[in-house]
Amino acid sequence: MEEKALVKSEKVFVADVKQIINEARKTAYGSVNSIMVSTYWNVGKRIVEQEQQGKERAEYGKHLIELLSEELTATFGKGYSARYIRDFRRFYALFTDYEIWKSRFPNLTWTHYLAILRDNRTACLWYIENAAKEMWSSRTLSRNISTQYFERHFVAPTNGEENKKEITAPERSPNEYI
Repeated sequence: MEEKALVKSEKVFVADVKQIINEARKTAYGSVNSIMVSTYWNVGKRIVEQEQQGKERAEYGKHLIELLSEELTATFGKGYSARYIRDFRRFYALFTDYEIWKSRFPNLTWTHYLAILRDNRTACLWYIENAAKEMWSSRTLSRNISTQYFERHFVAPTNGEENKKEITAPERSPNEYI
């Protein structure tokens, strides 16, 4: 009888240690992802600053992105293609206020942001709002984008005509973001 109790206590012990390790891994993953997303936002900000050089609008030059891609790839290895670096810039352009972005979407990963960067601005914001609020996984977000979830909810036919009328997402006051 005592031997079975010991085996049971060992199982509980092992299960507890596994739980501790799993929680630590989740925390580490979340921390790494948060730092990675912040880094990409800061890189995007720096690119925009360099492109604009104090001007209100940038004079876009392809050479800056290509140069940066070559240098970063040489220094850090794969993961810094010109396309990926343009995504950093798009990400910053979509969320220029760091504090608002960070406080509103802390649960989203870089994969979430990558999924929405190719859509129009209104759709991007709608998808990201809902992904954060509804806790969509990046797969769910990608599926909703590919099935045009936003368009099905915010684009309505007009009196049986072939043309469709776009309904924009509701305007939000800056106070709602805070």
